[in-house]
Amino acid sequence: MTAITPDQPAALLRAMFDAAVAAADPGRVLAAHLPEKPQGRCIVLGAGKSAAAMAAALEAAWPDVDLSGLVVTRHGHAVPTTRIAVMEASHPVPDAASEEAARRILALAQGAGEGDLVIALISGGGSALMALPRAGLTLEDKIAVNRLLLRSGLTIEEMNRIRRRLSAIKGGRLAQAVAPARLVTLAISDVPGDDPAAIASGPTVPDPSGAMDLSGLVARLGPDLPQAARDLLLARPEPGADFAVDYRLIAAPQMSLLAAAEVARGAGVTPVLLGDALEGEARELGIVMAGMARAVAAHGTPAPAPAVLLSGGETTVTIGAGRAGRGGRNTEFLLSLAVALRGHPGIHALAGDTDGIDGSEDAAGALIGPDTLARARAAGLDGAAVLAAHDSYGLFQATDSLIMTGPTLTNVNDFRAVLVLPG
Repeated sequence: MTAITPDQPAALLRAMFDAAVAAADPGRVLAAHLPEKPQGRCIVLGAGKSAAAMAAALEAAWPDVDLSGLVVTRHGHAVPTTRIAVMEASHPVPDAASEEAARRILALAQGAGEGDLVIALISGGGSALMALPRAGLTLEDKIAVNRLLLRSGLTIEEMNRIRRRLSAIKGGRLAQAVAPARLVTLAISDVPGDDPAAIASGPTVPDPSGAMDLSGLVARLGPDLPQAARDLLLARPEPGADFAVDYRLIAAPQMSLLAAAEVARGAGVTPVLLGDALEGEARELGIVMAGMARAVAAHGTPAPAPAVLLSGGETTVTIGAGRAGRGGRNTEFLLSLAVALRGHPGIHALAGDTDGIDGSEDAAGALIGPDTLARARAAGLDGAAVLAAHDSYGLFQATDSLIMTGPTLTNVNDFRAVLVLPG
């Protein structure tokens, strides 16, 4: 295969993205993290965008083990399995299938006995895909809360405090249902800091915010919060149960950034890893990253060109009162970056969600280059106005810059690469 060189910026950026996704492929990484094979039965429970792919990888690794169980994944993310059942449900907003899957998974957990091994396969998206309301809440309440959270601008950590408090299966409650069987959790992280309590809202680990006062978050969510949810969130909190966990992280954002960095080095480009846990408003991060890219171009700091700024994490997009267009946090970041760069020569970038879906769109993300805004103007679009309308998808669609991967069957959150070339 012909080596990719820096004079092929789009191809090089895409190769880095593909390497990041491949580093989190359950088929490649899951088997190395399995416990010793059980003598008896193994019940497999799971939720997330990678749940079905993880189940298939487990079946392949343990062809001679008595496997059974159920995992739930997003519509379109199922893969064939022979022993572990797979359900599909809605994401990012739960639906009736999300509730049914959660009830069935909880029942299987409660049916585990001493001597059984339970393996939980947990990945991003599990919060919506395995949605079981606490007593006093309805599924409609959970859906309303979820829609509100997605528009709130809260960090993923803040959202998960709410989700755990309102769930009958998250915040360690699935693990409590499994006892006294042995529980091993295999997880793919999609959250800043790889916090087990945040991945799918932590169904198999203690809730660190179980006794926390959430009244400040309730106030920020405003009057549209359903009353039943408001009452539960403001009720006197009870300390969460504490218990030992066997939690194994099989893939994480940092691992994927390191894989992308190797691709960059192979092309003679210096990788600069800025962190795997960047958060904040997507458009603000775009402005910050534009400043850093200019520093590379003008001063050779933090590295001389050719260099690539690599980062992961999960930004947010706060939607105001106006009607928003189409787009996710990665395309919003890129459009903000392009507007801030104003066609700066030699700077190209890619941003995408490693699950293949940016927000709720069908694109993983997009690419930009020095000519992005000029091509947008040729299509009758003003970059700044489109950014203000949160319609980044439309601009990148018009300029044929979207990255379409389809479901990747993994999820280590967002991947961002800003490539700065000499001259």
